[in-house]
Amino acid sequence: MNPQLPLALRWPRRQRFEHFHAGANAAVLAALRSFAVEAGAPWIYLHGVSGSGRSHLLLATCQAATAAGRRVQYLPLATMGDPAAALRGVAGSELLALDDLGTIAGNRDAEHALFDLYNRAKTEGHALLFAADATPAQLGIELPDLRSRLGACTQFALKPLDDDERRAVLKAQASARGIELDDSVLDWLFARYARDLGALLDLLDKLDAASLAAQRRVTIPFLREFLREGGAAAS
Repeated sequence: MNPQLPLALRWPRRQRFEHFHAGANAAVLAALRSFAVEAGAPWIYLHGVSGSGRSHLLLATCQAATAAGRRVQYLPLATMGDPAAALRGVAGSELLALDDLGTIAGNRDAEHALFDLYNRAKTEGHALLFAADATPAQLGIELPDLRSRLGACTQFALKPLDDDERRAVLKAQASARGIELDDSVLDWLFARYARDLGALLDLLDKLDAASLAAQRRVTIPFLREFLREGGAAAS
């Protein structure tokens, strides 16, 4: 992460702790708030399905740790062409967040690189935070010693918000923007659009801009027209 970048530009503004809607994940949120600022806190391993907020929480932890004056890095392994080289190249971080850990499962070189990084971080007193779509035992990691070390982390299973919770969040966010979302509009939207909260909030941003530009309320006809014209991709 470029140390010359202003703090506000280093981490996505929406992906902060205050923008995470905890639902049944209040204990996870509390643990990560402490982990971000407390040297020596137990290492944490998050697992959950797509849309459960794994990346949001890793980025929020990085932002909070950076604000506390810690040297931080975020490594999204799914986007790395050579994850083994990326893992070996990590240096100088007091806190390192490793996302999409399942990407390296079965990659012998990358698994050994992570094993070495894990041991080096322990020796140097640095902190690691992991996120994946499965537990260490279920992830498909082939290196037994690495699987054992990941299993020794404090593990949290992330629980996605249910439909009622997503609807409540969406209505509250819309109201904060001055948008009134009727239940009929939400029914129509939830039947036709991805229910991942991040995708829904991204859609709300686009709807906000489009409704302001058109000087129209967000209604089912407006939504239908907006989606048909490519404003967002329906699921």
